[in-house]
Order: sequence, then C-alpha cells, then structure tokens
Amino acid sequence: MILAIQDEIRRSEESCHDHRLHAVLLVAQGQSCGKVAKMLGDAPLMVEYWVRRFEERGCSGLMDVERPARRPQLQKEHLAVIGDALRKDPHELGLCGSWDGKTLSIFIRQTCGGVSLGVRQCQRLFASLGFRFRKPRPQMAHADPEQQATYKKTP
Repeated sequence: MILAIQDEIRRSEESCHDHRLHAVLLVAQGQSCGKVAKMLGDAPLMVEYWVRRFEERGCSGLMDVERPARRPQLQKEHLAVIGDALRKDPHELGLCGSWDGKTLSIFIRQTCGGVSLGVRQCQRLFASLGFRFRKPRPQMAHADPEQQATYKKTP
C-alpha cells in the first residue's frame, strides 16, 4: 500500500510539489532530514536538497524544472536517407551481409557526416523507422524445393 501511494505521489507534478513541501514543513518544524526521509520514504540527501532549494528559491524551488535533453544526432534528412537505404539490398550500397545493427551503424558512419551510433542504437532505430529484423532462412545448397515445400509449416 505504501509503495502504491508513493508511486501516485511521483506520478503528477502537483503531488510531487506537495510532497516536497510537506517534507520541508516537517524539517522546519524541527524534524531532522533523516527522520523526515524515513517517514516519507525518500533518501535523506533528497530531503536536504529540497530544503536547500526551498531556502534559496522559495516554493518555486520545489517545482520540477524542464531539463535540457540531449540533441539527437540524426536529423530528419538523415532518417529519410536511412529509410530509403533500408529498402535496398546492402550490397547495392557497397556493404556486405544483410541489414542488422552492425551494418546500419557502418552505413550511418559513412553517409551521415561522421555521426556514430552503436549497434544497439541502430537496432532500436530499425523499430522506430517501422522495420523489423528478420533473419533470412538458410537454404540447403542442393535441396529439392518441392520436397522442402512439403515439410514447411506454412506454405
């Protein structure tokens, strides 16, 4: 029950602000930061931080502020180029193998002005562009296609 209430407090901006105000009020009434933190289920350093922010900026210091996000490395033009490239065979673009995270990472490094993305980021990029990775089914070199068709699960 306590965890559910704490999750609800953290869910909305207003309840977070009220929660912090309550913590600062308890400290102002003589409670220690450690005792308040234990009572409210927060870290003692967080309560100290809230008290310090309240002393410096007042009630507005307890509001969540917009934090600057990291600028995306790929611009919209890059994403369009990547989307077009993914619809082609990698061999047409001078790459070997099939489209996977590693191949896409190499392609981006070569074509997008020095942008370097890791393999895992490239795998997530597939999904965000609406693609999904499907490993090609291996074929036996000298197999009879008619006999293979009889053993397939789906035609």
